[in-house]
Amino acid sequence: MKRKLINILAALALATLFTTQVFAKEMTVQGRLQKTVEPGGWVIVAGNQKYLILNSQHFQNEKWFAEGNEVASSGETRPDVMTTYMEGTPFEVRTMRPLAQGGTGASVLIGLTKVSVTGDSIVQAQPDTAILTVSVVTQGHNALEAQQDNANRSDAVVKALKSAAGARAEVKTSGYNLQPIRAYKEGLPPSITGYEARNSVTVTMSDLTRVGAVIDATAQAGSNDISGISFTLRKDRPARDQALAEATREALSKAQVVATALGGRVVRIVEVQEEGVQQPRPIYADQFQMKSMSAAAPTPVEVGTLDITSRVQLVAEIEVGQR
Repeated sequence: MKRKLINILAALALATLFTTQVFAKEMTVQGRLQKTVEPGGWVIVAGNQKYLILNSQHFQNEKWFAEGNEVASSGETRPDVMTTYMEGTPFEVRTMRPLAQGGTGASVLIGLTKVSVTGDSIVQAQPDTAILTVSVVTQGHNALEAQQDNANRSDAVVKALKSAAGARAEVKTSGYNLQPIRAYKEGLPPSITGYEARNSVTVTMSDLTRVGAVIDATAQAGSNDISGISFTLRKDRPARDQALAEATREALSKAQVVATALGGRVVRIVEVQEEGVQQPRPIYADQFQMKSMSAAAPTPVEVGTLDITSRVQLVAEIEVGQR
């Protein structure tokens, strides 16, 4: 009989526990600190209500945490928690701050609000890679003539390109085209007057000081078309991280400015979203005019800088006050 009674009481306690958990809620409590009958226990006395602080050890090192001082706390009631004396409603505090005494002109807590801000940043970085495409264009009376002439000149261009670009450069064929050259006369079908062959080779190089020399060497070897140069950033992680960090700091600074303007402070960061880091756009140089082999001055190439942009959206919880 005794064991049956114990089982019934245990079942009732569990039922009470699961029922009371439903009614746990977030709230803000304002009142005076007071010690409890339990060793090391503290409550917040708000009018006729007492709220038992379950995690008072988190705040006891604060100078303002003393008996009789007024505080404002936000947190969650925990009716599922049972203590020895149950002096007050169990209250798990998330934030706590002291309230000014009357007449001091200091801030008095109103409540919590959220603010959403964005931070932007632009970081400039030096390119570390150059991409250059050179082409050999030849024409002949027939397809074989145009093709063979192109093959001989392209072979010389590739050898010159590899020599000027260095061993670490990546050289690959990026396009080949052989097509007829047509003449058009009014009232007559188009006629084929010859053939044109185009062989394009792309070089990717990390030594940007060699770009001008590559242009000159390929021109002298027989390349007669350069579609342009692009400079980009392969190892962009440090610059992207820097842009992201600066955007985050700007967003946090904005949240702090808003909090100060409202007479409060930033309590915590609720959410942070990276809206994206924009990859550095390649810098394109103008199309080069091929120089004659007798030209003495090397081709000048200005590299410039790349812009890496980042945007961060931040949601902050602010403890708002008034004067």
